Amino acid sequence: MKTPLSLALVIVASVPLAAQTATRQAPPQPAPQTRPATPAAPPTTAPGATTPAKPAAAQPEGVTPPSDYVIGPDDVLGVIVWREQDLSSEVKVRPDGKVSLPLVNDIQAGGLTPEQFREKVTAAVTKFVEAPSVTIIVKQINSRQVFVLGEVGKPGPYPLTAPTTVLQLLALTGGPTAYAKLDEIAVMRTIDGKTTRLLFNYKEVSRGRRIEQNIMLRPGDTVIVP
Repeated sequence: MKTPLSLALVIVASVPLAAQTATRQAPPQPAPQTRPATPAAPPTTAPGATTPAKPAAAQPEGVTPPSDYVIGPDDVLGVIVWREQDLSSEVKVRPDGKVSLPLVNDIQAGGLTPEQFREKVTAAVTKFVEAPSVTIIVKQINSRQVFVLGEVGKPGPYPLTAPTTVLQLLALTGGPTAYAKLDEIAVMRTIDGKTTRLLFNYKEVSRGRRIEQNIMLRPGDTVIVP
């Protein structure tokens, strides 16, 4: 006959091992809570420090005219009156040398330097604006051209926006062709209504001889390569 103590040991031994293990596991712990991140303070400027300057406004684009430049037909100009957008415009010089500006109407530009034209525009807009600040920007120079005809790579008109010699111009055209008569090149120039023919021997100049033939070209010159 079993005693009460023996009976209790038999009951405990009959419990499954998995059940015993489950009873020994600790209760699940709650997940740790995270605190919300503190927002960063806005950057401050140290005492005595200067605030970064704003980038300067983009300057209007234009070309740099040669020192002897005067405004001519077909040139494109930008006329800017500071803080007066209604008086500012981009204009093209007409064959008569005049341009049309808002409120001012027709005003002479041809034959003037950009500075002379600026003074003329300033005087004209003074009727509408007190102490106006006027800027003239040369955007395109179409009145200063030279022409190349004959046996060159690319004949046609070329803008003369910088000092250019005959040899430099021929280089811009791609040079004379194999059929060109290099010792008979000529520059046709009109002065006071009279046309002058100036000879240019490509062979001599390219060899450093008689380089005085390699003249500076003027607006309206025509280089003929036979």
